[in-house]
Amino acid sequence: MSKTKDKISTETTNGAPKPTSPNADLKLDFASFWEYSSAPESSDFVEIKEKYNHYIDGEFVEPEKGRYMKSINPANEEVLTEFAEGTTEDVDKAVKAARKAYDKTWSKISAKERGKFVYRIARMIQERSRELAITETLDGGKPIRESRDVDVPLAAAHFFYYAGWADKLEYAFPGRKPEPLGVCGQIIPWNFPLLMLAWKIAPALATGNTVVLKPAETTPVTALKFAEICSDAGLPDGVVNIVTGAGQTGSAIVNHPDVNKIAFTGSTEIGKIIQKALAGTEKKYSLELGGKGPNIVFEDAPLDQTVEGIINAIFFNQGHVCCAGSRLLVQEGIAERLIDKLKDRMETLIVGDPLDKNIDIGAINSKSQFEKINEYLDIGVNEGAEMYQSKCELPETGYFCRPTIFTGVAQSNRIVQEEIFGPVLTIQTFRTPDEAIEKANNTPYGLASGIWTDKGSKIFKIGQQVRSGVMWSNTYNKFDPTSPFGGYKESGIGSEGGLQGLYPYVKLN
Repeated sequence: MSKTKDKISTETTNGAPKPTSPNADLKLDFASFWEYSSAPESSDFVEIKEKYNHYIDGEFVEPEKGRYMKSINPANEEVLTEFAEGTTEDVDKAVKAARKAYDKTWSKISAKERGKFVYRIARMIQERSRELAITETLDGGKPIRESRDVDVPLAAAHFFYYAGWADKLEYAFPGRKPEPLGVCGQIIPWNFPLLMLAWKIAPALATGNTVVLKPAETTPVTALKFAEICSDAGLPDGVVNIVTGAGQTGSAIVNHPDVNKIAFTGSTEIGKIIQKALAGTEKKYSLELGGKGPNIVFEDAPLDQTVEGIINAIFFNQGHVCCAGSRLLVQEGIAERLIDKLKDRMETLIVGDPLDKNIDIGAINSKSQFEKINEYLDIGVNEGAEMYQSKCELPETGYFCRPTIFTGVAQSNRIVQEEIFGPVLTIQTFRTPDEAIEKANNTPYGLASGIWTDKGSKIFKIGQQVRSGVMWSNTYNKFDPTSPFGGYKESGIGSEGGLQGLYPYVKLN
């Protein structure tokens, strides 16, 4: 039976009338007849201590100056736990423990034994996956579906992958003799706390290095639970050390004279400061920094599939993704139709309690990030762009932002050029492939991008000309431990993941 705007269909199921929206053939309209019941993930069995100390030399130790910071649950603005604030003295103690472990233990055991430890850690992440997923959601605000189905499984996969490389490094670097660097200082962000830890620690351990790691000050808890895993796995004392704190703690790691390598994931601004601090030293470093990913849609792209890809590219993890497809470039011929479909799809997204398994978009990670996103929303409006936000209800407490798109933007607009790091998408149009390439490349960043078309030749031709380290075709935000990840320009130096992820942690003779 055909459906029109004026008539509600009365198709039957088992003889009973089944109501259908009068706009069913025009747009997605779930809210008229369907309502989701809440489906909260229970957190009762997860133990989060009232206070956490540093993990140094195989033990949890109090901070030298006795200072603690608070970790806030962004979904309800309540204190989740307190954690130690690291000072220069704490970092020095951790580096000394890492150096001792490197000299006396970790560099002495066989590569095969190292691989067994890394593999054991991977298995224990799997065993504690539910606990880790819930903790990640409580501490960071991301939907439990993402923590459960993406973050934790991928973290385990990285440890499995690099466990396999531990005794095969001669095949990774044929004709060369790889040797570990020594003590690695690692600083990770708050958007993927456990996964970024895995990206850093797994290759470092597999290649024979020891580690001093600082998690972000808003999301330290899964790193401290990982410390428990290291202890339970029997990892030799001092091989992994975790010092919590804010920027000064990270600075102490960067500037410590006995650290051989720095790995940092975070903002381009801090990456530049680290580069300057390391200039003239012998420290090796890798930096994975900001991004402003172009997502290019050609008029021969499958629109419904593309809309799903756009949603995943920008609204996954509340847009807290350095490689997010935050700039949509659409060929003029399909722009109006695609934007209409995108707006309809945005209305089906549910924003709310991240522990609810129905939720699509969780809480913004912190109050400061929430304020930054809202500042950019004001900037976009003041620049003359047209803002569209979904009409979803938001919780009364917590840091929540509606999914947002801006149309009518120019290449020079700040919301097009600057990284917002939230659920905010800018939309521009183009006529020719050359124009798309020019717009795609016209930012300081070059981390990741996407292309949507049914022509394989176009994928390769355009992909070769877009200056980004990662190019997704007819998909977005797909990760695998065997694939390298890194960027051009102000998006960083070096790669993580895959065989290429071994290079930053070895010296080749």
